[in-house]
Amino acid sequence: MLSNKKGLTYADAGVDIDAGNKAVELMKDSVKATYRPEVLGDLGGFGGLFSLMNSNIKKPILVSGTDGVGTKLRLAIMMNKHDTVGQDCVAMSINDVLVQGAEPLFFLDYIAVGKLDPVQVATIVKGVAHACEESGCALLGGETAEMAGFYAKDDYDLAGFGVGIVDRDKVITGETIGAGDVLIGLPSTGVHSNGFSLVRKIVFERQKMQLDQYVDELGMTIGECLLTPTRLYPRPCLPLIRNFDIKGMVHITGGGFYENIPRVLPKGIGVEIDVTTWPQLPIFGLLQKWGDVAKEEMYRTFNMGIGMILIVKADDVDAIMANLSERGEKAYIIGKTVQSDVRVTLKGGAFDD
Repeated sequence: MLSNKKGLTYADAGVDIDAGNKAVELMKDSVKATYRPEVLGDLGGFGGLFSLMNSNIKKPILVSGTDGVGTKLRLAIMMNKHDTVGQDCVAMSINDVLVQGAEPLFFLDYIAVGKLDPVQVATIVKGVAHACEESGCALLGGETAEMAGFYAKDDYDLAGFGVGIVDRDKVITGETIGAGDVLIGLPSTGVHSNGFSLVRKIVFERQKMQLDQYVDELGMTIGECLLTPTRLYPRPCLPLIRNFDIKGMVHITGGGFYENIPRVLPKGIGVEIDVTTWPQLPIFGLLQKWGDVAKEEMYRTFNMGIGMILIVKADDVDAIMANLSERGEKAYIIGKTVQSDVRVTLKGGAFDD
């Protein structure tokens, strides 16, 4: 006797292959717009192909970095706004590659979803592609995983992997940094992608705010401010790396000033930073006030308005600042290196109380 039971399909288990194919079609043009001449093949292969045959670098070194967006995604999900987090994903890896002196070459993304919405995924990837194009790197491939029963229906995670190239003789390590060098800070666009567990505790638990709540000091809603994407630093920094002796670079991410700056300092060298030398973005003052957060904790958690630091010879400062100014880039002389076993000393403002 024949059974009338219908056989189960992958779709019955919560995975829609057709939706995945539609998402790929929706993102194809965005991805192709990022391709450099070195990209071989087309989107959809099992692996991305990238040729180094035309590189003029004598001793090529590949530099890689990987990271995710973290709990900032919760805000994007709550606001149903997914067009900015792709830039966060790219910036977190590409900025880390950059600080080694490397030119970004290509990037791959990974998106895991509870229920695949082709339009949502394509929107995320368009943000990734736009950031790759802005950084001069190709979006070489990626993966979208529909994980029914693992993530909630509207939840997703986003991470990525970037690769850059640098001549072995020009890798920026920080080993030549000595006392008397100067720190130049490049401004951030906001909170970037670190410290959001504390941000959410302050905004939602302490202040009981809604993301659509307008904040006069910010000139926008708190949600709009917090979702401002992480700044991409290749455009302002690559010309400096190519034309000047950049001794060290620091991407201010999780750990803020106190944890990130020592990563490039030789033994016996510390930095003294005057926190009054750049304009503080209003969001940081508000978070500190709303959460009653100690000033040291703020600088240990957030970028506080400086997303990238260059450590350079004092003799090069004027030329570097002029170069940045000519290209319309804001920069601030924020401190100096000193002979000291204390790695980071912050001065000025509240630190002089």
